[in-house]
Amino acid sequence: MPVFKTPFNGYSVKFSPFYESRLAVATSQNFGILGNGRLHVIDLSPAPLGPGVPRQPITELVSYDTADGVYDVAWSESHDSLLVAAIADGSVKIYDTALPPASNPLRSLHEHTREVSSADYNPTRRDSFLTSSWDDTVKLWTVDRPASVRTFKEHAYCVYSAVWNPRHADVFASASGDCTLRVWDVREPGSTMIIPAHELEILACDWNKYDDCCIATASVDKSIKVWDVRSIRVPISVLNGHGYAVRKVKFSPHRQSLIMSCSYDMSVCLWDYMVEDALVARYDHHTEFAVGVDMSVLVEGLLASTGWDELVYVWQHGTDPRAP
Repeated sequence: MPVFKTPFNGYSVKFSPFYESRLAVATSQNFGILGNGRLHVIDLSPAPLGPGVPRQPITELVSYDTADGVYDVAWSESHDSLLVAAIADGSVKIYDTALPPASNPLRSLHEHTREVSSADYNPTRRDSFLTSSWDDTVKLWTVDRPASVRTFKEHAYCVYSAVWNPRHADVFASASGDCTLRVWDVREPGSTMIIPAHELEILACDWNKYDDCCIATASVDKSIKVWDVRSIRVPISVLNGHGYAVRKVKFSPHRQSLIMSCSYDMSVCLWDYMVEDALVARYDHHTEFAVGVDMSVLVEGLLASTGWDELVYVWQHGTDPRAP
Protein backbone atom coordinates (compact mmCIF):
# COMPACT_ATOMS: atom_id res chain seq x y z
CA MET A 1 0.00 0.00 0.00
CA PRO A 2 1.09 3.63 -0.48
CA VAL A 3 3.95 5.19 1.47
CA PHE A 4 4.83 8.90 1.50
CA LYS A 5 8.25 10.21 2.54
CA THR A 6 8.28 13.51 4.42
CA PRO A 7 11.41 15.67 4.80
CA PHE A 8 10.74 16.07 8.53
CA ASN A 9 9.50 13.81 11.33
CA GLY A 10 5.82 12.89 11.14
CA TYR A 11 3.62 14.06 14.01
CA SER A 12 0.01 13.68 12.93
CA VAL A 13 -2.00 12.32 10.00
CA LYS A 14 -5.70 12.95 9.30
CA PHE A 15 -8.04 11.70 6.57
CA SER A 16 -10.21 14.33 4.89
CA PRO A 17 -13.90 14.04 5.85
CA PHE A 18 -14.80 15.09 2.28
CA TYR A 19 -12.44 13.23 -0.10
CA GLU A 20 -11.68 9.57 0.48
CA SER A 21 -8.23 9.80 -1.11
CA ARG A 22 -7.01 12.96 0.66
CA LEU A 23 -4.98 13.26 3.86
CA ALA A 24 -3.14 15.95 5.78
CA VAL A 25 0.19 15.33 7.51
CA ALA A 26 1.79 17.49 10.22
CA THR A 27 5.59 17.30 10.46
CA SER A 28 8.40 18.82 12.53
CA GLN A 29 12.15 19.06 12.02
CA ASN A 30 14.63 17.57 14.50
CA PHE A 31 11.99 15.51 16.32
CA GLY A 32 10.06 18.68 17.12
CA ILE A 33 12.69 20.00 19.50
CA LEU A 34 13.96 22.92 17.43
CA GLY A 35 13.49 23.83 13.79
CA ASN A 36 10.93 24.23 11.05
CA GLY A 37 7.71 22.44 10.27
CA ARG A 38 5.73 21.52 7.21
CA LEU A 39 2.09 20.72 6.62
CA HIS A 40 1.48 18.36 3.68
CA VAL A 41 -1.80 17.70 1.88
CA ILE A 42 -1.51 14.44 -0.05
CA ASP A 43 -3.69 12.42 -2.42
CA LEU A 44 -3.81 8.67 -2.89
CA SER A 45 -3.66 8.05 -6.62
CA PRO A 46 -6.12 5.76 -8.36
CA ALA A 47 -4.90 2.71 -10.31
CA PRO A 48 -2.05 3.14 -12.86
CA LEU A 49 -2.86 5.36 -15.83
CA GLY A 50 -2.10 2.61 -18.33
CA PRO A 51 0.14 -0.34 -19.17
CA GLY A 52 3.77 0.44 -18.53
CA VAL A 53 2.95 3.65 -16.63
CA PRO A 54 4.28 3.31 -13.08
CA ARG A 55 1.76 4.01 -10.38
CA GLN A 56 2.44 7.10 -8.31
CA PRO A 57 0.89 5.85 -5.08
CA ILE A 58 0.79 9.19 -3.27
CA THR A 59 1.05 12.65 -4.76
CA GLU A 60 1.45 15.90 -2.88
CA LEU A 61 -1.31 18.38 -3.57
CA VAL A 62 0.32 21.22 -1.64
CA SER A 63 2.62 21.82 1.31
CA TYR A 64 3.00 24.76 3.68
CA ASP A 65 6.24 25.64 5.46
CA THR A 66 6.22 26.95 9.02
CA ALA A 67 9.00 28.52 11.07
CA ASP A 68 8.27 26.05 13.88
CA GLY A 69 7.15 22.43 14.02
CA VAL A 70 3.58 21.39 13.26
CA TYR A 71 2.32 19.09 16.03
CA ASP A 72 -1.23 18.39 14.87
CA VAL A 73 -3.71 19.14 12.10
CA ALA A 74 -7.51 19.03 11.85
CA TRP A 75 -9.72 19.22 8.78
CA SER A 76 -12.68 21.57 8.83
CA GLU A 77 -16.02 19.75 8.99
CA SER A 78 -17.75 22.54 7.02
CA HIS A 79 -15.29 23.55 4.27
CA ASP A 80 -13.51 20.84 2.28
CA SER A 81 -10.38 22.96 1.75
CA LEU A 82 -9.83 24.34 5.28
CA LEU A 83 -7.25 23.00 7.73
CA VAL A 84 -6.32 24.00 11.28
CA ALA A 85 -2.68 23.45 12.30
CA ALA A 86 -1.25 23.32 15.84
CA ILE A 87 2.20 24.94 15.85
CA ALA A 88 5.13 24.65 18.26
CA ASP A 89 5.48 28.43 18.61
CA GLY A 90 2.07 28.62 20.33
CA SER A 91 0.21 29.71 17.22
CA VAL A 92 -2.80 28.14 15.54
CA LYS A 93 -2.78 28.55 11.78
CA ILE A 94 -5.72 28.18 9.37
CA TYR A 95 -4.96 27.15 5.78
CA ASP A 96 -7.18 27.03 2.70
CA THR A 97 -5.96 24.67 -0.01
CA ALA A 98 -8.30 26.36 -2.52
CA LEU A 99 -6.24 29.55 -2.28
CA PRO A 100 -2.76 30.09 -3.76
CA PRO A 101 0.16 29.37 -1.39
CA ALA A 102 0.95 33.08 -1.08
CA SER A 103 -2.50 33.66 0.46
CA ASN A 104 -1.79 31.12 3.21
CA PRO A 105 -2.02 30.87 6.11
CA LEU A 106 -5.46 32.46 5.98
CA ARG A 107 -5.11 33.33 9.66
CA SER A 108 -2.54 32.94 12.40
CA LEU A 109 -3.94 32.98 15.92
CA HIS A 110 -1.44 33.76 18.66
CA GLU A 111 -2.82 33.22 22.15
CA HIS A 112 -1.29 30.04 23.58
CA THR A 113 1.93 30.83 25.41
CA ARG A 114 3.56 27.45 24.74
CA GLU A 115 3.49 24.72 22.10
CA VAL A 116 0.05 23.83 20.72
CA SER A 117 -0.31 20.06 21.00
CA SER A 118 -3.67 19.28 19.40
CA ALA A 119 -6.49 20.64 17.23
CA ASP A 120 -9.98 19.17 16.90
CA TYR A 121 -12.86 20.44 14.77
CA ASN A 122 -16.41 20.24 16.12
CA PRO A 123 -18.14 17.45 14.14
CA THR A 124 -21.69 18.47 15.03
CA ARG A 125 -21.64 22.27 15.16
CA ARG A 126 -19.05 22.50 12.37
CA ASP A 127 -18.06 26.13 12.92
CA SER A 128 -15.78 25.78 15.94
CA PHE A 129 -12.62 23.99 16.97
CA LEU A 130 -10.52 23.26 20.05
CA THR A 131 -6.80 23.54 20.62
CA SER A 132 -4.81 22.25 23.58
CA SER A 133 -1.39 23.39 24.67
CA TRP A 134 1.61 22.84 26.88
CA ASP A 135 0.53 26.09 28.58
CA ASP A 136 -1.98 23.87 30.50
CA THR A 137 -5.03 25.30 28.70
CA VAL A 138 -7.63 24.39 26.10
CA LYS A 139 -9.02 27.13 23.85
CA LEU A 140 -12.29 27.27 21.92
CA TRP A 141 -12.27 29.11 18.58
CA THR A 142 -14.60 29.83 15.70
CA VAL A 143 -13.24 30.20 12.19
CA ASP A 144 -14.59 33.72 11.69
CA ARG A 145 -13.26 35.26 14.92
CA PRO A 146 -9.68 36.53 15.33
CA ALA A 147 -9.67 35.81 19.07
CA SER A 148 -10.60 32.69 21.01
CA VAL A 149 -14.14 32.40 22.35
CA ARG A 150 -13.03 30.93 25.67
CA THR A 151 -10.03 29.50 27.53
CA PHE A 152 -10.41 26.46 29.79
CA LYS A 153 -7.79 26.50 32.52
CA GLU A 154 -7.92 23.83 35.22
CA HIS A 155 -5.24 21.32 34.31
CA ALA A 156 -2.05 21.56 36.36
CA TYR A 157 0.25 20.49 33.51
CA CYS A 158 0.45 20.25 29.71
CA VAL A 159 -2.81 19.41 27.94
CA TYR A 160 -1.87 16.99 25.18
CA SER A 161 -5.28 16.40 23.66
CA ALA A 162 -8.76 17.95 23.59
CA VAL A 163 -11.50 16.14 21.68
CA TRP A 164 -15.16 16.95 21.00
CA ASN A 165 -17.89 14.51 21.89
CA PRO A 166 -19.30 13.15 18.60
CA ARG A 167 -22.95 13.60 19.65
CA HIS A 168 -23.05 16.58 22.00
CA ALA A 169 -21.93 19.80 20.36
CA ASP A 170 -21.02 21.48 23.66
CA VAL A 171 -19.13 18.63 25.33
CA PHE A 172 -15.43 17.82 25.03
CA ALA A 173 -12.74 15.96 26.94
CA SER A 174 -9.12 16.87 27.66
CA ALA A 175 -6.15 14.65 28.50
CA SER A 176 -3.24 16.03 30.48
CA GLY A 177 0.18 15.37 31.88
CA ASP A 178 -1.38 16.00 35.30
CA CYS A 179 -2.71 12.39 34.99
CA THR A 180 -6.36 13.47 34.73
CA LEU A 181 -8.99 13.32 32.04
CA ARG A 182 -11.49 16.15 32.30
CA VAL A 183 -14.90 16.39 30.69
CA TRP A 184 -16.22 19.87 29.92
CA ASP A 185 -19.43 21.48 28.75
CA VAL A 186 -18.80 24.88 27.17
CA ARG A 187 -22.02 26.16 28.76
CA GLU A 188 -20.65 25.46 32.26
CA PRO A 189 -18.06 27.59 34.13
CA GLY A 190 -15.72 24.69 34.93
CA SER A 191 -15.15 21.07 34.08
CA THR A 192 -18.09 18.77 34.79
CA MET A 193 -15.98 15.69 35.54
CA ILE A 194 -12.44 14.85 36.60
CA ILE A 195 -11.20 11.29 36.10
CA PRO A 196 -7.81 10.40 37.64
CA ALA A 197 -7.44 7.94 34.80
CA HIS A 198 -3.76 6.92 35.09
CA GLU A 199 -0.88 7.26 37.52
CA LEU A 200 1.38 8.61 34.76
CA GLU A 201 0.84 11.28 32.10
CA ILE A 202 -2.15 10.90 29.76
CA LEU A 203 -1.06 11.66 26.20
CA ALA A 204 -4.34 11.22 24.30
CA CYS A 205 -8.06 10.56 24.53
CA ASP A 206 -10.89 9.85 22.12
CA TRP A 207 -14.66 9.38 22.33
CA ASN A 208 -16.45 6.31 21.08
CA LYS A 209 -18.34 7.25 17.91
CA TYR A 210 -21.34 5.06 18.80
CA ASP A 211 -21.57 5.54 22.57
CA ASP A 212 -21.37 9.15 23.72
CA CYS A 213 -20.62 8.09 27.31
CA CYS A 214 -17.58 6.00 26.37
CA ILE A 215 -14.06 7.44 26.13
CA ALA A 216 -10.56 5.99 25.86
CA THR A 217 -7.35 7.33 27.41
CA ALA A 218 -3.75 6.54 26.44
CA SER A 219 -0.87 6.95 28.85
CA VAL A 220 2.85 6.89 29.49
CA ASP A 221 2.06 3.85 31.67
CA LYS A 222 1.85 1.85 28.36
CA SER A 223 -1.88 1.19 28.73
CA ILE A 224 -5.12 2.27 27.12
CA LYS A 225 -8.16 2.50 29.38
CA VAL A 226 -11.78 2.64 28.27
CA TRP A 227 -14.18 4.53 30.54
CA ASP A 228 -17.92 4.97 30.93
CA VAL A 229 -18.36 8.54 32.16
CA ARG A 230 -21.52 7.51 34.06
CA SER A 231 -19.45 5.24 36.32
CA ILE A 232 -15.82 6.27 36.63
CA ARG A 233 -14.71 4.26 39.65
CA VAL A 234 -13.11 1.60 37.44
CA PRO A 235 -12.49 1.50 33.68
CA ILE A 236 -14.63 -0.76 31.47
CA SER A 237 -11.46 -2.16 29.94
CA VAL A 238 -7.68 -1.91 30.27
CA LEU A 239 -5.69 -2.67 27.11
CA ASN A 240 -2.11 -3.78 27.76
CA GLY A 241 0.31 -4.73 25.00
CA HIS A 242 2.35 -1.69 24.07
CA GLY A 243 5.94 -1.76 25.33
CA TYR A 244 6.30 1.99 25.85
CA ALA A 245 4.09 5.08 26.22
CA VAL A 246 0.94 5.11 24.09
CA ARG A 247 0.97 8.32 22.09
CA LYS A 248 -2.41 8.36 20.30
CA VAL A 249 -5.71 6.53 20.56
CA LYS A 250 -8.57 6.61 18.05
CA PHE A 251 -12.01 5.01 18.00
CA SER A 252 -13.23 3.52 14.72
CA PRO A 253 -15.86 5.53 12.83
CA HIS A 254 -17.35 2.22 11.62
CA ARG A 255 -17.14 -0.33 14.45
CA GLN A 256 -18.22 0.54 17.96
CA SER A 257 -15.62 -1.48 19.86
CA LEU A 258 -12.59 -1.01 17.57
CA ILE A 259 -9.70 1.20 18.74
CA MET A 260 -6.47 2.16 16.96
CA SER A 261 -3.35 3.19 18.87
CA CYS A 262 0.32 3.97 18.30
CA SER A 263 3.26 4.02 20.65
CA TYR A 264 6.88 4.87 21.29
CA ASP A 265 7.41 1.11 20.91
CA MET A 266 7.10 1.90 17.13
CA SER A 267 3.97 -0.23 16.72
CA VAL A 268 0.43 0.54 15.59
CA CYS A 269 -2.24 -1.65 17.22
CA LEU A 270 -5.91 -2.37 16.68
CA TRP A 271 -8.00 -3.47 19.65
CA ASP A 272 -11.52 -4.71 20.30
CA TYR A 273 -12.11 -3.63 23.88
CA MET A 274 -15.27 -5.73 24.21
CA VAL A 275 -13.57 -9.12 23.85
CA GLU A 276 -11.16 -10.90 26.18
CA ASP A 277 -8.26 -11.15 23.72
CA ALA A 278 -8.52 -7.49 22.86
CA LEU A 279 -5.50 -7.17 20.53
CA VAL A 280 -6.86 -7.54 16.97
CA ALA A 281 -3.72 -6.63 15.01
CA ARG A 282 -0.23 -5.29 15.57
CA TYR A 283 1.62 -3.52 12.76
CA ASP A 284 5.37 -3.06 13.11
CA HIS A 285 6.10 -1.08 9.94
CA HIS A 286 7.61 2.04 11.54
CA THR A 287 11.30 2.14 12.46
CA GLU A 288 11.03 5.09 14.86
CA PHE A 289 8.39 6.30 17.34
CA ALA A 290 4.88 5.94 15.84
CA VAL A 291 3.09 9.13 16.87
CA GLY A 292 0.13 9.67 14.52
CA VAL A 293 -2.77 7.41 13.49
CA ASP A 294 -6.15 7.86 11.84
CA MET A 295 -9.01 5.83 10.41
CA SER A 296 -10.90 6.92 7.32
CA VAL A 297 -14.52 7.92 7.88
CA LEU A 298 -15.29 7.43 4.18
CA VAL A 299 -13.57 4.08 3.51
CA GLU A 300 -14.09 1.39 6.12
CA GLY A 301 -10.85 -0.30 7.19
CA LEU A 302 -8.55 2.27 5.57
CA LEU A 303 -5.84 3.19 8.08
CA ALA A 304 -3.00 5.73 8.19
CA SER A 305 0.00 6.24 10.43
CA THR A 306 3.06 8.44 10.65
CA GLY A 307 6.13 8.61 12.83
CA TRP A 308 9.58 9.95 13.45
CA ASP A 309 10.96 7.75 10.62
CA GLU A 310 9.62 10.47 8.23
CA LEU A 311 7.12 8.10 6.64
CA VAL A 312 3.35 8.13 6.17
CA TYR A 313 1.69 4.76 5.56
CA VAL A 314 -1.83 4.28 4.23
CA TRP A 315 -3.19 0.74 4.15
CA GLN A 316 -6.25 -1.45 4.36
CA HIS A 317 -6.69 -3.29 7.65
CA GLY A 318 -5.51 -6.88 7.28
CA THR A 319 -2.86 -6.07 4.66
CA ASP A 320 0.86 -5.34 5.13
CA PRO A 321 1.43 -1.55 5.28
CA ARG A 322 4.82 -2.08 3.59
CA ALA A 323 3.52 -4.22 0.72
CA PRO A 324 3.87 -2.43 -2.65
